[in-house]
Amino acid sequence: MAEITAALVKDLREKSGAGMMDCKKALTENGGDVEASMDWLRTKGLAKAAKKADRAAAEGLVAGKIAADGKTGVLVEFNAETDFVAKNDGFQNAAREFADVALATDGDVEAIRAAKTSKGEVVQDAITNLIATIGENMQLRRSAKLSVSQGAVSLYLHNALGEGVARMGVLVAMEGGGDVAKLQDVGRKIAMHVAATAPLALSTDELDPEVVAKEREIQTQTAMESGKPREIAEKMVEGRIRKWQEEVVLLKQPFVMNPDQTIEQLVAETAKETGAPAALKAFVRFALGEGVEKAPEGDFAAEVASMTGKA
Repeated sequence: MAEITAALVKDLREKSGAGMMDCKKALTENGGDVEASMDWLRTKGLAKAAKKADRAAAEGLVAGKIAADGKTGVLVEFNAETDFVAKNDGFQNAAREFADVALATDGDVEAIRAAKTSKGEVVQDAITNLIATIGENMQLRRSAKLSVSQGAVSLYLHNALGEGVARMGVLVAMEGGGDVAKLQDVGRKIAMHVAATAPLALSTDELDPEVVAKEREIQTQTAMESGKPREIAEKMVEGRIRKWQEEVVLLKQPFVMNPDQTIEQLVAETAKETGAPAALKAFVRFALGEGVEKAPEGDFAAEVASMTGKA
């Protein structure tokens, strides 16, 4: 009988898509013969994952969780092929479980996949077994974690499909030594704003230089096409770039619940109300299936406005 080595288990796992323990059992049952083990896994319905792996998974859920102390929050995106599966209790429970695991790790998606659930099952193995049970390709696509030393991290889930799961999730980290409940409330309102406006960066300093350069060139070419010499066009562009930044930088954006006030001004007002310094440190926005073929998103700005009577 061939020795069941880690390399042999890894080989079978890659070929079959089945869980590590299932692969080890299959090899043990079949004397280390990989082909026979593949057949064994197929008869048990555990090799379905491999056949699904090349199918697009743009549906599913975004799961979010805030730690008990309110200072850390996580988002995970768990994808499947159809929105029907997103309504499955087993799928939703798995997404919530993976968010719990994310809180216990550094938030990196690879670390989550390698970690164990509360039931002692490796997350990637749990996904593989769920694929075999439900019959669709699935993947834990991405994750994020925000923390503050003092203050609060707030979570907003848009288009919720169940407790802690939705089609979009936003985390906002508010740092400050004042009233934590106030910081949580303002953070959640800003998270709703982020869901509506999809800012590119927190501040102008954090904008991707390549994105800025591309926008500058577009605005320059637009000005030149109107007949202006390049040197004149470039001067005109500075004003246009500032206006563009107001549209895409979170701190510069008009607050959707009060357009007369920018997010930066809202944070400053919050600091005055709490009697302590307050700062918006970071945000994360996960819209289900971003970067993967998907249906268009709804008009979140209109929805947020309707929630607050500002429509």
